[in-house]
Amino acid sequence: MRIVVIGEGKVGYTLTRELSRAGHDLLVIDNRKDTLSQTEERLDVMVMEGNGASVKVQEMAGVGRSDLMIAVTNADETNLLCCMVARKLGCRHTIARIRNAAYAEDVYRLQDELGLSMTVNPERSAAREIFGLLQYPSFLKRDTFAKGRAEIVALPVREGSPMDGMKLLELYKSLRVRVLVCAVERNKEVFIPDGQTVLQAGDHIYVTAPMRALMQLVKWMGIETPRIRSAMLVGGSRTAVYLAEMLVEAGIDVKLIEHNAARCEELSEELPKVNIIHSDGTSFTTLASEGIAETDAVVTLTDLDEQNLIVSMFANSQHVPKVVSKINREEYCSILPDNAAECVVNPLQLTSVNILRYVRAMQNRQGEGVLTMHRLVNEQVEALEFRVTENTRFLGMSLADMQLKPGILVSSITRRNKVIVPSGIDSFMVDDRVVIVTRSDHNFNSLNDIFAGGSKA
Repeated sequence: MRIVVIGEGKVGYTLTRELSRAGHDLLVIDNRKDTLSQTEERLDVMVMEGNGASVKVQEMAGVGRSDLMIAVTNADETNLLCCMVARKLGCRHTIARIRNAAYAEDVYRLQDELGLSMTVNPERSAAREIFGLLQYPSFLKRDTFAKGRAEIVALPVREGSPMDGMKLLELYKSLRVRVLVCAVERNKEVFIPDGQTVLQAGDHIYVTAPMRALMQLVKWMGIETPRIRSAMLVGGSRTAVYLAEMLVEAGIDVKLIEHNAARCEELSEELPKVNIIHSDGTSFTTLASEGIAETDAVVTLTDLDEQNLIVSMFANSQHVPKVVSKINREEYCSILPDNAAECVVNPLQLTSVNILRYVRAMQNRQGEGVLTMHRLVNEQVEALEFRVTENTRFLGMSLADMQLKPGILVSSITRRNKVIVPSGIDSFMVDDRVVIVTRSDHNFNSLNDIFAGGSKA
C-alpha cells in the first residue's frame, strides 16, 4: 500500500518504522529538515520537506493517489486540515491524531465532513490500557480478543511457584481448567513453547483462556492480588486526567501529585472528586508523606521517562502491590527490573498498533484478513485474530493433523460465543474466530498464510 505520513515527531517516527517493517510504500512529510534527514538515514522511506496541510505540498506528494494519509503533527487543527485536503484530492482513507478531549464529540459528529476515517489519541489509549491492568492487578499485560470473550494475559512465574520447574504438559494435566501458554519471555528473550517446555522462576508467561479460567489459574499459582481500592498518580498529564476519570467512575480513591501550581488549579476544576496534591511527585520524602507504602497502586505519568522510572523503582522498594510506568523510549524498557508488580505502557506503541490494525483491515481480502492484532513481549510477538471462511484450508481437520508453519500456535477458537482453548483434536469450522500467536517478524494477512505449503488459490 502507498501511505503518506504527515508529521515525524515521536508518534510519527514510531508509526513510520512499523509501517516500513510491514513492507508498505511510505512517504513522510515534515517541515523540519533535520528530522527528515534522520528518518531517511534510519528507514527505507521517501521524505519531503514542507507543510503537510498545504494543497500544493499534498499534490506534489501524490496524496490523492495514495491508499492512506496519516496526520500525526503536534497540532490537532493541522491534522484535521490535512485530512480535509487529502480527502478533497481523492485519498479515500485518512487518519488524524486528535489529543484535545474538547474536540472528541465534534469530530465524531462531523467525521464525514472532516474527511476522517479514524482518529487516534495516544493519551486516551494509554489510560485505557492502564485502567485494564488495574482492573486485574495480577496481570502484567492484558489483551482482549473475540469481542472481549477471550484474553491473552502475562503472568509472572515466581520462585517456589507450582509452575517453577514444571513441564507444560504436566501443567495442563494438573489444572482443572483449560488454559494455553502461548509465549514465554525469559531473560528478555521470547519463544513459542511446546509441551516439553520447562518453566522457570523469573519467566513471564503469556496465557490465553476465558477470564474465569484465568482467575482460577492465578489462584492456583498463588499470585492473586487484591482488588485495587486506592491509586496514586504521579504527574498531571493528559493521560492522568483520562485515567483519573476512569478510576473515579470505578469507585477507586485517587490521589494525583503535580508540581506545577497552575496545572493543579486546572486539575482541581477538571477532576473535582480527585485529591490533587501540589508537590514534587519525584521526591521520595513527598511520596512517603503522602502514603505511598499504604496505596494499592502507583502510576507514573510525568512527561519524562527518567522520572517515571525512578519513581516506579521507589514504589517497588516500598512494596506497592501494583506499579505501572508510562515509558515512551523503548530502550528504557530493557533496563527495568523483572518485578512481578511492575508493568510498562508505551503510548507510542499503542498508537502505532491501533493504526496498523486499521491498515490490516484495509488489506482484508473478502473477510479473510486480520480482524484484531496485538503486539506482545516488547513487540517481539503478535497475536492475530482471523475469521474462518469457506476458503480456509483444512476445514474440519484436527489441529494435530494440520501442517502449520514453524513458530505458530493456535491459541483460541471462538465458536458461537463459546471460547475453546484448543487441543490436538479440535478443528476449524466456518465463522469461527481464530487467534494465532507467532513472532512479529512474520507477516500473515490471511488465515491460510499460517499453513505450510502456501495459501489456497
